Amino acid sequence: MGAAALAFAAPAAAAPYRSGEVIVRYAEGTNQTQADSALRATGTAPGETAGPGAQVLQIRDGQSVRATVHELAHQPGVSYAVPNYIAHAAGFVPNDPGRGRSPGGWQAIQWNFLATVGIDAPDAWTNAAALGAPGGRGVVVAVLDTGVAYENRGRFRRSPDFAASTFAPGYDFVDLDNHPDDLNGHGTFIAGVIAESTNNRRNLTGIAYGAKVMPVRVLDADGLGDAASIGRGIRWAVNHGARVINLSLEFDPSTPRSQIPEVLNAISYAHRKGVVVAAASGNEAERAIAYPARANGVISVGATTEHMCLADYSNTGSGLSLVAPGGGPDADIPEDPTHCRPAARSGRDVYQLTFTGGSVRRFGVPSGYQGTSMATPHVAATAALVIATGLLGRRPTPDAVAKRLETTARDLGTPGYDSRYGYGLLNAAAATAAPAAAKRRR
Repeated sequence: MGAAALAFAAPAAAAPYRSGEVIVRYAEGTNQTQADSALRATGTAPGETAGPGAQVLQIRDGQSVRATVHELAHQPGVSYAVPNYIAHAAGFVPNDPGRGRSPGGWQAIQWNFLATVGIDAPDAWTNAAALGAPGGRGVVVAVLDTGVAYENRGRFRRSPDFAASTFAPGYDFVDLDNHPDDLNGHGTFIAGVIAESTNNRRNLTGIAYGAKVMPVRVLDADGLGDAASIGRGIRWAVNHGARVINLSLEFDPSTPRSQIPEVLNAISYAHRKGVVVAAASGNEAERAIAYPARANGVISVGATTEHMCLADYSNTGSGLSLVAPGGGPDADIPEDPTHCRPAARSGRDVYQLTFTGGSVRRFGVPSGYQGTSMATPHVAATAALVIATGLLGRRPTPDAVAKRLETTARDLGTPGYDSRYGYGLLNAAAATAAPAAAKRRR
């Protein structure tokens, strides 16, 4: 129990109470002369009011907080004296510095992970750790994409905020070998949203930082891939132990289901085998979801902005499951002026560590990443957290996981399900909350 408690404690550098300060409460009937006498006797000076009859005192004589509390407790007219204890956010707040050097600086740019306008990752991290599954430990998430910067081999370098142990063996269905190295950066970005190393004082954070990523390359250096490769990639991931598959890819909205049987059959196979599939709804602002997100058994994911509005590029339509942060400009939705401000400055992009400068050896936190591609790994990673916690049993079905994410989502737009937001904005904290914890928060 003690070790578990340490997982969500405040950073080690933070004091449990304010140095040089104590809080004193005077007994009823204590007059100013008695209060002044207590201050002189303990080397303290009055500060701000802490509540009715209570005051913060500044220690002026160099004594420790504990010694001053002891002295005050023995002064006439003092009801109690205590240190001015420090609280911290109710959730595991990692020390990753983001673009700067300050611990916790990731919060300045990873708006998509915050409780206010994002998915509330900190409370989800706390929930998962309390249930013995920190960061989704034990779950394998397959990233079917342009590959991942997962190894040091030849000209390739592993992204510096990934540990070698983060990865399960993968496969390259473009070059047909066992080295699904990224030549684009997109796949590395997606893998970072899912499982970038967290609380290691480096760069940014990942949602399911304890899960393993299985890199499966089905898209080439230009981000293009064919149905046959994608279908084979899905089956390969299922057969090699993936519990969740992320498809941050789409076919043109004009492509009918009859033309991609290899992909749809592979998705059906994954569903029968108990593997969760999450896919991007598409980025054409169409009123129809693109395949493969439109397929039965897939969690289809649209995108929201930093304002909690539908992103202007996000495809909508019947069958949309959820939305998650994708960044960029707001859609024009006049009936939702609180969240949607299309004429105002666009919300920020989504940020994660990936290639910069067109080099597979140079890494940074570039701008320009927005889309339903960015939204989808939020859902895949949260699915991994839910599976790892055992909240739905040891081997939850894909439908059970999807229902959990949908019923715990934050409702946006028209009350209840709608074709713009599906069941709402992904809420990772609510999805990973144990029933008793959920009841206490109501």
